[in-house]
Amino acid sequence: MQEKWLSFKSGTDVRGTALYCKPNKVAQLTDEAVDKIAKGFCVFLKKKLNKEKIRVALGYDSRLSARRIENAFLNACLLSGIDVIKTGLSSTPAMFMITQDESLNVDASCMITASHLPQDKNGLKFFTRDGGLDGKDIVEILTYAQNGEEVKGLGKTESVDYMKKYAQILVDYVKGKTGEEKPLQNLKIVVDAGNGAGGFYAYDVLKVLGADISGSQFLNPDGNFPNHIPNPENKGAMRSVCDRVREVGADFGIIFDTDVDRAGAVDCTGEEINRNRLIALISAILIEEQPGACIVTDSVTSDGLTEFIESKGGVHYRFKRGYKNVIDESKRLNGEGVYSPLAIETSGHAAFKENYFLDDGAYLVTRLIVKLVELKKQGKTFGDVLSGLKMPKESAEIRMKLDDSIDFKEYGLSLLEKLEEYARNKDDFDLCENSFEGVRVSFKAKEGDGFFLLRMSLHEPIMPLNIESNKIGGTIKIAEKLYEFLKDYDKLNIGSLKNFLNK
Repeated sequence: MQEKWLSFKSGTDVRGTALYCKPNKVAQLTDEAVDKIAKGFCVFLKKKLNKEKIRVALGYDSRLSARRIENAFLNACLLSGIDVIKTGLSSTPAMFMITQDESLNVDASCMITASHLPQDKNGLKFFTRDGGLDGKDIVEILTYAQNGEEVKGLGKTESVDYMKKYAQILVDYVKGKTGEEKPLQNLKIVVDAGNGAGGFYAYDVLKVLGADISGSQFLNPDGNFPNHIPNPENKGAMRSVCDRVREVGADFGIIFDTDVDRAGAVDCTGEEINRNRLIALISAILIEEQPGACIVTDSVTSDGLTEFIESKGGVHYRFKRGYKNVIDESKRLNGEGVYSPLAIETSGHAAFKENYFLDDGAYLVTRLIVKLVELKKQGKTFGDVLSGLKMPKESAEIRMKLDDSIDFKEYGLSLLEKLEEYARNKDDFDLCENSFEGVRVSFKAKEGDGFFLLRMSLHEPIMPLNIESNKIGGTIKIAEKLYEFLKDYDKLNIGSLKNFLNK
């Protein structure tokens, strides 16, 4: 495939620069490119579904380039004989859920989003009734685009406000679980939508259920993202919502990414419930419902999380990063008879077995809110649920770039193989045998009291290094040990590691 078209592939999505907002930065997702990709998608659907008439839903988040891309995509579908349902401002999870709505008879959908990426980026995320497309499906679509393949026809369009219907699904879930019409009447809840697509959750879910949402912020969609990056993993974004919860004295805080497939949370003290704490909280809820539940997470979760899940009577199963990877592994386990109700990444991607294994930030926090109502009646908080979770005293993520003039994947994998062999022969290195991704090594108390995980990035010539320690100064001690191994690899830029060690 020509390099231009392959460059659009980002995991299981299509992504690229969509605005001319930076000097010398050329837009990739031009109208012409979107037209060809959309026509490639139509060819893909015709071959996959083998139907004469196909209906596709089309939505977008708050990005500045969204309406332009919507128009180009829409016109390409109509000229391919595909009927299109325009949903306007939408969340990514809703764009899958619309395919499950029998009254609308939607065969597939496309969400125009680039998640939390900078404002000049945008992308396309595709669904059929079976779920999100795989990476090989994206390659197939881009191949059709490159070759200029298309189908001819004349489609028609209509508009549907599906977000109202999707919000009602969440409202009905809470009412059903609590047995009350206004279960949130005595709760003050802050929503921070980061000027993305998540403002609906405050107005159409929480307020309807009786919550006081007056302290919420950044609910209006604005693709300039003027307040902070809409990303629960961003420190500035989390600090903003934590401060707001404390400022208004809220019982709970919620933060979404731009397209609402990820979420973070804040407890009543203003402390963030994110990454390991978020996984621990929802895991405790699910294990209480069914002891022995197997929770599938990505590879960078802490040892303290494993101890917490096991103490609650569950099983912690680490797997490689990438939300599609953890979802597919959880599905596989269920297929083998292992009850796995949740696949979740530290990034906030969470997919429930009971919810089509759809990574849905709004569904995740809805699950937490049901528990919040129960705890409020008992005079308890989320802090009580998380009381047994051991958090590391220090943690760090260091990203080291591989020389892209070489076959960086081959070089990186070779480096990891040699590191594994090195770790097996070092007395102070305790090699984890089931890392599933990269090399994970633990260290006893006197050697750093923690672990490192070195792995390959999923899509870039980068090797991320995660380090955690249960004592102050431990991450430096652990990093020093790894530095001794890495310093001789001249095709890996370890400048960021040297900066961490002040070398």
